[in-house]
Amino acid sequence: MVKFLKPGKVIVLLTGRYAGKKAVIVKNQDDGTSSRPYGHAIVCGLAKEPRKVIKRSSLKKQAKNSRLKTFIKVVNYQHMMPTRYTLDVDLKAIVTQDVLDNSTKKQEARKEAKKQLEEKFKSGKNRWFFSKLRF
Repeated sequence: MVKFLKPGKVIVLLTGRYAGKKAVIVKNQDDGTSSRPYGHAIVCGLAKEPRKVIKRSSLKKQAKNSRLKTFIKVVNYQHMMPTRYTLDVDLKAIVTQDVLDNSTKKQEARKEAKKQLEEKFKSGKNRWFFSKLRF
């Protein structure tokens, strides 16, 4: 079978606190590990999407509406739905396995991921990833 759940693939989470939210696979484990003997992936996603940015509004308002909130999580393959989209943002150096064990490191990693994703949003590419899912 072809392995299509690779780093950079955009997914939609199906269960849990972030159900219906979009995320990007950072690292995947197809065969599992000793602690998690099932296929899973470390994902970084949008807990809160940026709002609509209008050119005529003030710069302060534009900056406020451009903000987003991220999360980092380990997700079972059964609880994610892959999409046809990919996001070419390099989060491998920021989000690692040891970050998930330490809460202060996790907060720092979330802030760094937030900066990277906000830069990606401001570039104007990958608009679908930064829009809210309507269903």
